[in-house]
Amino acid sequence: MKTILTGIRANSELTLGNYLGALLPMVRLANKHSEKMNVNIFVPDLHSIIADIDGNLQKNIIRTIKYYLAAGLKINPNVHIYRQSYVPAHSELCWILNCIATMGEASRMTQYKEKSDGRDSCNVGIFDYPILMAADILLYSAEYVPIGEDQFQHIELTRNLAMRFNNRFGEIFTVPVKTAEQVEFMGISDGVRIRDLLNPEKKMSKSTAAENSKIMLDDDPELAKKKIMSATTDSLGKIKYDMFNQPGISNLLTIDALVTDTPLQDVISTWAGETKYGDLKKKVGADVATMLSEFQNRLKDIQDDEIFALFDLGEKYANEVANAKLREAQKAFGLR
Repeated sequence: MKTILTGIRANSELTLGNYLGALLPMVRLANKHSEKMNVNIFVPDLHSIIADIDGNLQKNIIRTIKYYLAAGLKINPNVHIYRQSYVPAHSELCWILNCIATMGEASRMTQYKEKSDGRDSCNVGIFDYPILMAADILLYSAEYVPIGEDQFQHIELTRNLAMRFNNRFGEIFTVPVKTAEQVEFMGISDGVRIRDLLNPEKKMSKSTAAENSKIMLDDDPELAKKKIMSATTDSLGKIKYDMFNQPGISNLLTIDALVTDTPLQDVISTWAGETKYGDLKKKVGADVATMLSEFQNRLKDIQDDEIFALFDLGEKYANEVANAKLREAQKAFGLR
């Protein structure tokens, strides 16, 4: 069977933007394809430690998988849930891929440039994590890797490393499909990008200092309403979807469509010709509060033991598959 692979770092609480733009679409994609495809959902805890660690990593790892279940992920024998660091082959293949990757292509990665910009130095993990990401993908012959727009460059790097390895040693790795095909498979023409509530020119980010700029998944629903009511809009006096001229209003329309599972065009049509921004904010605030309340109630019902049972099964599967592929790569290099 073909394989879909995805993961979300377990560094901190997720925002509504993370949930609507990454986690929920992945859950829906998994539920759609898991009868006929392997779906590998892993916690990239090795990627997580390139950031500052606050002592909550273990708690965050468990919570991340609970989020998938609370979002509606259906578990069946083709859905495999595992922790990256519990499959040592990830780190071992990363080292092998380091030996065919070049400094030039790694240093051209946009996220490395952004995270290292203005610093005297940064940790090597920030530089090397796209190579580890390639190992995450290639170990499982994953063709489809649902990712955000900011990760497209890493998929292309993975493809290049796989093709370079195969050209030298034979057809060992499955090359993931091109970015355009990844987007088509995900069923979206553009990645969903929920904007900052106070500065809709930027995406919503958990690292932003202003609390009213973001809605967190653990926010009290009433607090989320207040944040929506304080969202930046404009002075044009018309409710219209126009991300260039009215990004704040467009962001609210997008949020409402996603939290109510309504086609965006239907939401836009409902508000066509309306002028009262306050009415729109009240509607979006109420819908967000309802979604958060229902999500948080489902989350409370998921026990830690349930997550550890999923890890036990998933890590047994992941180690078997990953070790077999790693051995092929080791033999190619003469290590075995």
